[in-house]
Amino acid sequence: MAARRKKTSPLEDMMDLVALLPWWAGVGLAVVFYLVLSPLAASFSQPAPVKPGQIGAMVQGALLGGLAMVGQYVAPMVCLAGAALSGWRRRLRRALVDEVAQAPAASTIDGMSWPEFEMLVGEAYRLQGFQVTETGGGGPDGGVDLVLTRGGEKFFVQCKHWKAFKVGVETVRELYGVMAARGATGGFVVTSGRFTNDARLFTQGRNLQLVDGPRLLAMLQQAQQSRSAVAAVIAVHGGVHHEPPAPPSVPSGQAAAVAPADAPASAQPGCPKCGCGMVRRIARTGNNAGNSFWGCSTFPACRGVRQVD
Repeated sequence: MAARRKKTSPLEDMMDLVALLPWWAGVGLAVVFYLVLSPLAASFSQPAPVKPGQIGAMVQGALLGGLAMVGQYVAPMVCLAGAALSGWRRRLRRALVDEVAQAPAASTIDGMSWPEFEMLVGEAYRLQGFQVTETGGGGPDGGVDLVLTRGGEKFFVQCKHWKAFKVGVETVRELYGVMAARGATGGFVVTSGRFTNDARLFTQGRNLQLVDGPRLLAMLQQAQQSRSAVAAVIAVHGGVHHEPPAPPSVPSGQAAAVAPADAPASAQPGCPKCGCGMVRRIARTGNNAGNSFWGCSTFPACRGVRQVD
């Protein structure tokens, strides 16, 4: 039997919604609410002569005035609380990434709780340039846990924090069905454990990517190295540095295997279409299946490719 969802008040629901936004957006909402409701409350606070037949309008105005009077303080406070919660979650996600990225093995992920694992996965994709929405998919056996958006395309993520079991084909097939029903470009199944051979075979030719514990650790370490390199450049030059896009782990029918993080940077050419750095991948399908090629690091925003010399 599924556990009952804890009942929450409308104010708690509002705070949770604001907490899904960046902290600065919550602060902005607080200012907007105050600027809108404060004049409204002031307009209703002035008593007006009541004429016969206007009792109903007077009562309605009194109710609206009372709501505006209270709301001009309550709504901004709730938004500020949501902004504080958003900032705290952001700090917690960064701390999780730092802790895991410095770990020597993926076994560090096994000791996390389910909410921490979902936070970690979300931050891993944020660091790759995706906008991440945490859907609260219902825990370890829920449906879509994260929705990723970038370049006008939408991707679904299902998290499986399984320490001792392999994720089977049923889980992967379930996500693929949701993708087809809701028009997603691609999907990811992320686990701290492993995948069965049937699950891996099912993804061939489909816009699905399986990310196990070691691969998730490699993603985080690569993003951490990129962030550290950008900070070093800013410190040296003392100016603004635009961070190049991190190599995305975007599923594709043609490109899904990313080159190791320690590949020499000098061997990476520029994209012929946009000039960004390129990532070495391996074609899974088509006439060139099994062969290496260079793909643009901003995929799917840019689909430039080069042949490997």
